[in-house]
Amino acid sequence: MKHRTLLHTFILLITIIATSSCRTQQSASHIDYRALVRAADKLGFDIEEHDDHALMLESASWIGTPYQYGGNTRHGVDCSGLTCAIYQNVYRLRLPRRSVDQHNHSLCTPVSGHLKQGDLLFFSSQNSNGRCAHVGIYLKNNSFIHASSTRGVVVDNLTGRYWQKHLIGAKRRP
Repeated sequence: MKHRTLLHTFILLITIIATSSCRTQQSASHIDYRALVRAADKLGFDIEEHDDHALMLESASWIGTPYQYGGNTRHGVDCSGLTCAIYQNVYRLRLPRRSVDQHNHSLCTPVSGHLKQGDLLFFSSQNSNGRCAHVGIYLKNNSFIHASSTRGVVVDNLTGRYWQKHLIGAKRRP
């Protein structure tokens, strides 16, 4: 675990040094590298300079939160409570509380093609007849964060058979 943390730190520092310029040197002084390394460990992938740091840090802070139907706090949260909280804290955007209402939300535009960090991902379930029953947020490299009813807040990969079968769409914030 300690080697992995050191490796994340090293990769992050090399990335920043390799891409440094006047602009990045100014913005780099505001970056908490240790927090990003801790977040990368929790999320299970490297966080790079061009990534949405606020999204990654906020997402990592929710990992391990237990599932609670109707919950919207770090004591317990459901899928739409998680997306509401992350969108409010990172983008200052208030989403409707239910996943089906987030799916129908007119401020967010449908995504066709390449997913971007922060896109909302909508899923059906075994019993929803193709209708929206679950929501998560795309992070990067086919990974997304969501509140699993059995595992709590976790990061999963979209290439998994279940997620591929049940993905019904994605929406992007304004």
